[in-house]
Amino acid sequence: MTWWHALIVVVAGIWAGTINAVVGSGTLVTFPVLVALGYPPVTATTSNAIGLAPGTLSGAWGYRHELKGYWRQTAKFAVASFFGAIGGTILLLSLPKDAFEAVVPVLVGLAVVLVIIQPKVSKWVAERREQNGTEHKPGPLLMFFIFLIGVYGGYFTAAQGVMLMAVMGMLLSEPLQKLNGVKNVLAAVVNLVAGVIYAFVAPISWAVVLWLAVGSLAGGFLGAKIGRKLPPAVLRGVIVVIGVAAVIQLVVKQFAS
Repeated sequence: MTWWHALIVVVAGIWAGTINAVVGSGTLVTFPVLVALGYPPVTATTSNAIGLAPGTLSGAWGYRHELKGYWRQTAKFAVASFFGAIGGTILLLSLPKDAFEAVVPVLVGLAVVLVIIQPKVSKWVAERREQNGTEHKPGPLLMFFIFLIGVYGGYFTAAQGVMLMAVMGMLLSEPLQKLNGVKNVLAAVVNLVAGVIYAFVAPISWAVVLWLAVGSLAGGFLGAKIGRKLPPAVLRGVIVVIGVAAVIQLVVKQFAS
């Protein structure tokens, strides 16, 4: 890896770590960058899972005050994420590489759509809470959805945070800042589980992992401390632009091959 490739990866890692701590979908920054630098989609995904794990951990730590008194319930959610992540990694490693490369543009496109509609979902959740005044507690349905999102995150990490916030926002009555902290913890669990498995049995670029880890670790702290002051619309706009560019690049690459 050249020095300027390393610099690009570090900057992408910082930005992704910040975005993951605030709104999620940091993979939509790093994945297109790695593909543009010439890494195969599977290698980009597995290296992302490991390299962004420190950022999700630092982001989760930054939200520890919001999670005070809620760690026991968060641990229960984490069990579902843990087993979901294992299922997702099995899918990625067992399905043909060509199948993954074919579905990646669809997954990136789905992630972009989720990022776009996130404000509307959040608004709907807030209005729904005000109207019914019902206290929603964790149940089997929520655990099932967290498990499914863990499967998705283990297979392809982009926008799992957005999915978690949407599901928890609809099925729980906790404040959104607390849910954002829970989201960071669950994303950290998925990335760690997937990363450990990939480290032993999947193609990895350890140079990418190193520089992504450096950047995402700093970005996670940055997002937890000052990222909440950044306009969410700006962060979301950057994600969407990069995501759309990635879809176009991946589709063109498939037709060219």
